[in-house]
Amino acid sequence: MNAGKLDKKITFQDYKLVKKDGFSNEIWEDFKTVSAMVRTISGREFYQAASVQNEYTTRFVIRYSAGKNIDENMRVLYRNRTFEIVSIINDNERDETLTVMVKELKNNAD
Repeated sequence: MNAGKLDKKITFQDYKLVKKDGFSNEIWEDFKTVSAMVRTISGREFYQAASVQNEYTTRFVIRYSAGKNIDENMRVLYRNRTFEIVSIINDNERDETLTVMVKELKNNAD
């Protein structure tokens, strides 16, 4: 992977239950910020994804090592937009890059 292609910053957030003064509060907390290549889904790919009831809108490609401890229960922030992680794919099973398939959340209220 050409490092120059990883020219965007994305932040993974993890859902946490925080207890304070006997009360529980659920929050999204920044987990890690990494360099990524951002690719929108082409019309054909979007049509194919929609036909199997998925709504992929974007994919982020990151270094394999940067993806350690990342899972589908997290979300991604990119340019004031929030994305739900649908799947994380080890590209060609080579342990070099991960493709994070996401769909954009329209209601960004926490």
